[in-house]
Amino acid sequence: MSNKPKVNIFWFRRDLRLFDNTGLFHALSSGKPLLPVFIFDKNILDKLEKPVDLRVQYIHDALSSMQQELIGFGSAIKCYYTSPEKAFEDLVSHYSIGTVFTNHDYEDYALQRDQMIGGMLDSNGVGFQTFKDQVIFEKLEVSKDDGSPYTVFTPYSRKWKAHLLSNPISFSASEKLLGNCYGHSEKDIPSLEEMGFSEQTWTYPQTTVPDALVKGYTDDRNFPAIDGTSRFGVHLRFGTISIRKLVEYARGLNETFLNELIWRDFYHMILSNFPHVGQGMSFKKVYDRIEWRNSEADFDKWCKGQTGYPIVDAGMRELMATGFMHNRVRMITASFLTKHLLIDWRWGEAWFAAKLLDYDLAANNGGWQWASGSGCDAAPYFRIFNPALQTEKFDKQGIYIRKWVPEFDTLQYPQPMVVHEVARKRCLETYAKFLGKD
Repeated sequence: MSNKPKVNIFWFRRDLRLFDNTGLFHALSSGKPLLPVFIFDKNILDKLEKPVDLRVQYIHDALSSMQQELIGFGSAIKCYYTSPEKAFEDLVSHYSIGTVFTNHDYEDYALQRDQMIGGMLDSNGVGFQTFKDQVIFEKLEVSKDDGSPYTVFTPYSRKWKAHLLSNPISFSASEKLLGNCYGHSEKDIPSLEEMGFSEQTWTYPQTTVPDALVKGYTDDRNFPAIDGTSRFGVHLRFGTISIRKLVEYARGLNETFLNELIWRDFYHMILSNFPHVGQGMSFKKVYDRIEWRNSEADFDKWCKGQTGYPIVDAGMRELMATGFMHNRVRMITASFLTKHLLIDWRWGEAWFAAKLLDYDLAANNGGWQWASGSGCDAAPYFRIFNPALQTEKFDKQGIYIRKWVPEFDTLQYPQPMVVHEVARKRCLETYAKFLGKD
């Protein structure tokens, strides 16, 4: 007879909260003491640029906050800094585990990881159950009448809203069952320093926003000088707020705000049903024919905010300084890189992936493919943002630009690296050349 403690496990990933957490609720309701687990995955963390990565710091702080709450219930999250495989080898050796519970993840690495861990657990007689948590509707839950996935947002959003009416949101009261956690004394979380990171002073985006901001979202969201967006992206990326609570909140206040949350479901649905987009391929595969200029010198100027186009440079500098970029400016900078400079959208996607605090593969990939024309969008490839017109429309007084480009209007500011009309003509000719092939 084994005298190892009999437990079930909940594996935290991108769902770092104790309230309305679907997988955690099922785990806490499973009838066995629950051991919460988090793994600082070396496969991911060791590829990051050390010592500063605010995303790792954000995860660490979120875990520390949950840890304090769980200690009040006589339990704690058992944390590892290793590979998932080694962590579960250790868990299996020290505990008699019935089932490991967790929430779905849709990214390619996560799917491969879960398949490997699921197989390893199965060979040890341990169950592995995953649940939908980070989206409202997933995979083919919202589909065309013939059961196939949507590839255009507008009809998808209409069906999504209709589906919500017939499938009302329900919340899981996971926070009320925390007394079912396994009592143990291992309360240490690996320090940032142990993992090669250093702590930075940083103010987290708030987890609540004023009703007035959401009500004014339709009018204010496109103006980067206005504090008119929620900045909830980082919370949604790591699950520190519940998407269900946020959708329920948005439904009563602002349709435009709700639509942005539906876009998030849409891109996750695309990633699930067209996995090639998460593997470096264009949604519209014909776009992989394009021969990009891919000038490293031009890319470097874009990264550093030295293009000579103030709205582009402001966005790139905001990203470098804060890990955030206003959504309107994300579209402008992405269009400039792919259309004006003819640099592969994958280069820009990778740069945003490295720098954005709210980086999310599904949304980042979807946004970059939208900008380059290669994604699931009904508009043709010849939509090319004119940075001057975008500035006139959304930052007419130059408030946002002057905040991030203080040398604007001085001799120190560089000349435009390309002429808009010339770059536009070159882009159209290049796209037509490669997309016109049979």
